[in-house]
Amino acid sequence: MSDTAETTTPTADFSAMPPVKGGVTAYLTVDGAMKAVEFYKSALGAELAFAIPPDDSGRTMHVHLYINGSSVMLADPYPEYCAGPVEAPGGFNLSLQVTDTDAAFERAVAAGASVMMPPSDMFWGARYAQVRDPFGVVWAFNQPH
Repeated sequence: MSDTAETTTPTADFSAMPPVKGGVTAYLTVDGAMKAVEFYKSALGAELAFAIPPDDSGRTMHVHLYINGSSVMLADPYPEYCAGPVEAPGGFNLSLQVTDTDAAFERAVAAGASVMMPPSDMFWGARYAQVRDPFGVVWAFNQPH
């Protein structure tokens, strides 16, 4: 008998996988992937494209979202398949090109994001703001003038 808890991997119809949008796809590992989906729907207008059902321990192995016209993938931590525990994200942000930075910022904050940088007119000629979501990811809103 093994000391490791075994979980059943849920099955999914992989022929129904949606197309990936964008040239670079962020893949986030967050504690509470399906909670993150609900937050991203509310805060960022995300659309759920695909999700593998949670396993019997409640973890979700793969979620595919569309946010601002691009694909973003996420999953719960699976340290038994990956290198070590999840660490807080740092040193990057996910930047959304928007038509109204103030409205995007207010929507995210109203949904529960923390203010990192309120909307400001920047030296590079854009209106820009940043928030941190409840899962530790920093999102930027950039509105070119």
